[in-house]
Amino acid sequence: MLRNCSLVVFLVLSALGFSQESEKDSLLYPKDSIEDYYVRFEGDSVLLSSIELDEVYIFGELDFADRKERLRYLILRRKTLKVYPYAKLAAERLVELNDSLQHIKKKRHQKKYTKKVQKYIEEEFSAELKKLTRTEGQILVKLIHRQTGTTAFDLVKELRSGWRAFWYNTTASMFKISLKEEFHPELVHEDYLIEDILQRAFVANQLERQKSVLDYDYAQLTNKWKNRSPEPED
Repeated sequence: MLRNCSLVVFLVLSALGFSQESEKDSLLYPKDSIEDYYVRFEGDSVLLSSIELDEVYIFGELDFADRKERLRYLILRRKTLKVYPYAKLAAERLVELNDSLQHIKKKRHQKKYTKKVQKYIEEEFSAELKKLTRTEGQILVKLIHRQTGTTAFDLVKELRSGWRAFWYNTTASMFKISLKEEFHPELVHEDYLIEDILQRAFVANQLERQKSVLDYDYAQLTNKWKNRSPEPED
């Protein structure tokens, strides 16, 4: 009888030990681990253990204090969507210009090429830019800084001359537009609203996305401004 009991205990302990070992192994090497699965895109011979996904923003519902604030946002939205393509185009032209200048060795040829491109840009922009209102022009100046990291004033100064930039800024000042204006969504509530408008338009495919060269995080900005009342703006 004692012998039979010892045998039963031995079998039970052995079973428990095997079970624990198997459980431990399953934790270390889970059968359904994602590492056991690979994907291959059509036309590609490389197997991937993971897929890199694009960054996705989940937008909260827009909340306005009153009808006046809602109307202000809608006006800002219309103006931003209108001028953004010009800022995007300006950034693209600037990149093309800088890339081309790297292959031109002589200063004289660089200057000649720059003037040629500047003339082309002015002809490309002038007719449409003349139709912009004062506020649309100021939003455009901010977006140029967003796209290039450089103010419109400095761009004109670099592409032409300091006097030309000064003249442009003085003329713009007559219409209360500063070419030295920068884009700071982390400091200015209206700039954040412009960024919010752009991000929503990118997701809705209303505008073609062009990442800002400035260093800020839209998600963090949203958390910052969500429970913070905007400061009065001039």
